[in-house]
Amino acid sequence: QVLLVESGGGLVQAGGSLRLSCVASGRTFSRYDMGWFRQAPGKEREFVALIRWTGDGTDYANSVKGRFTIFRDDAKNTVYLEMNSLKPEDTSVYYCAADPLYNSGRYYGARYWGQGTQVTVSS
Repeated sequence: QVLLVESGGGLVQAGGSLRLSCVASGRTFSRYDMGWFRQAPGKEREFVALIRWTGDGTDYANSVKGRFTIFRDDAKNTVYLEMNSLKPEDTSVYYCAADPLYNSGRYYGARYWGQGTQVTVSS
């Protein structure tokens, strides 16, 4: 069992930056791929970013490439999402995920989820 707790969400103007954090419980954090997903009102939850448990492989949704960076600190059991050049369309609840699930060319879920943190980008 892995418990995930996100923080760092908030209200920011377009063009601004935020850093999300996700602290995980459990001694096996370092062996999990970790990811971030987001869900806007009335829309399905979508993949944002992933980092491999080895720490040397990442993947991003096309919509955030070049603006968002995912990284992890295994000594702190924490994964981060650095978000720059934020746009109003980035407004969503952001969810931390452990062991994202992949099939047919897309990440569609995860074994463990955090409770989510709201990010609102004003225009």
